[in-house]
Amino acid sequence: MSESSKAFGLTSALSKAGPKEKDLEMTSKLEEFLRGFGIFESDEELTHRTLVLGKLNELVKEWIIDLSRQKNMPESMVKRMTGRVYTFGSYRLGVHTKGADIDTLCLVPRHVERVDFFSSFQEKLREHKDVKDLRAVEEAYVPVMKMVFDGIEIDLLFARLALQEIPDDLDLLDDSVLKNLDKRCVRSLNGSRVTDEILRQVPNRDNFRMTLRAIKHWAKRRGIYSNALGFLGGVSWAMLVARVCQLYPNAIASTLLHKFFFVFKKWEWPRPVLLRQPAQENPFGLPVWDPRVNPSDRYHLMPIITPAYPQQNSTFNVSQSTLLIMRKEFERGFVCVDKLNQAAVCDWAELFEPVSFFNQYKHYILICASADSKDHQLEWVGLVESKVRILIGSLEQNDSISLAHVNPKQFPGIESSNVTQWFIGIEFERHENMKIDLTYEIQSFVDIVHRTALTSSILKEGMKVEASYVKKKRLNDYLPPGYLKTRKRSFPPDNQKGSKKSAADPVAIKCQTVTESIDGGDEDKTIDANQSKKVKINLEEDMVKSSGMQPPGIHDTGPPPAKDKIEMASR
Repeated sequence: MSESSKAFGLTSALSKAGPKEKDLEMTSKLEEFLRGFGIFESDEELTHRTLVLGKLNELVKEWIIDLSRQKNMPESMVKRMTGRVYTFGSYRLGVHTKGADIDTLCLVPRHVERVDFFSSFQEKLREHKDVKDLRAVEEAYVPVMKMVFDGIEIDLLFARLALQEIPDDLDLLDDSVLKNLDKRCVRSLNGSRVTDEILRQVPNRDNFRMTLRAIKHWAKRRGIYSNALGFLGGVSWAMLVARVCQLYPNAIASTLLHKFFFVFKKWEWPRPVLLRQPAQENPFGLPVWDPRVNPSDRYHLMPIITPAYPQQNSTFNVSQSTLLIMRKEFERGFVCVDKLNQAAVCDWAELFEPVSFFNQYKHYILICASADSKDHQLEWVGLVESKVRILIGSLEQNDSISLAHVNPKQFPGIESSNVTQWFIGIEFERHENMKIDLTYEIQSFVDIVHRTALTSSILKEGMKVEASYVKKKRLNDYLPPGYLKTRKRSFPPDNQKGSKKSAADPVAIKCQTVTESIDGGDEDKTIDANQSKKVKINLEEDMVKSSGMQPPGIHDTGPPPAKDKIEMASR
């Protein structure tokens, strides 16, 4: 069956119309606009990446040959028992940006163990003249080695197959490769399998790639690109774009952008997004996303399900606040592109206008992570950031808070290079003279970070995490000089539209900083704030109000109903 006649997705296409002259013009303008941001690599840079991956692949083969001899494998078999390096993520999808890292997977035969990878191969890399900043994160959910190889940042995962040798024509999409693997190897393989399956599920890869480049750039500019903080990561955005490509298989990038915003501003979350029918069987007993079997899966707010077995929800970090923010952005995106379709002159600038986060809220929580050295800071920042979503969830449980909006951008400290800051914008419900106590939420977050650091052996002397309240008028004390002056509000939050502005700040604050300082592995905690005191925010009558989110129901695992196809006529 040819690609043009092949059916993609769970449902039939909504339109098979091809591009018109205006679509071609708008797509050309879109590519020109994106190139202005320098996100496309030159041929020389692409060639350099290919050469670096080739060098890494050769190092893996040399290492496995040496290791096989050390393990007294027969010489006749040694040279056949090699491994391979696979790529996945944005590089494999063909949408990586200039200077981006490369996600890679080291695939090895059964006689090579994980401990070998994190010992002898790590030592081999450390001795290589082109490898810098090498560090291993062996205890991570997906263990990884990070490095800079000849100027290219690389994340290298490890998977050990139950095979005597790794054939050159190995198909990673064959489910049999998962047989007899431990869970960490399955997780490591999942990235490559999902990436390859996404590419297999789109009708036109060139149109998919241009649209995905645009959506990723838009999401970063609008501050909604971060899986760790409860927005969407690269693979989730890729699956959303792929679904739209399935619905409009002959459309090109400008049309697909318009349809992307149209489809997902109307999407009935928590209805899941699926690129294909999930596997009906579970031959290896692996954990899979299935709300009919797993009660916890029923509470996922924005499920986007990976297309390769074992299927997973790539967006389990999404919270009520981040979903609300993304829905607003889908609405805004649709308005921008719809207006552009009617305009005489094609200018994509408004769609990609950066969000003005610090003009949207009057109240912020500042999270500050610091360490004594650059290496310790990198490790510490990763841990603290991974727990920020827990603080967001706790804040959402407070009846007086209608929205907790974390900015994915990390900000450096004003006085030290080994300081990283995150800001959470807070919207409160309208109440008369209400006092809000955030001590428990903030203290719980600090405690979780500390306990995780202890159990994962990350804890180092000098590591510190601090959470405090900051008024909008004090933001300049924490942000780079002049940062706020150059940014204007893009659009007001829905709950502020039509509301009257007060000449004076209506909120009086009583707040104390909560700090967790860690000294040389000592498990005792030092809390700057007196624990008997409260972090209190006094709200007066004209406090802004945001609409709440309804609790999710049980997910419908079937395709969207026929009524979702309405009014999606092509231009």
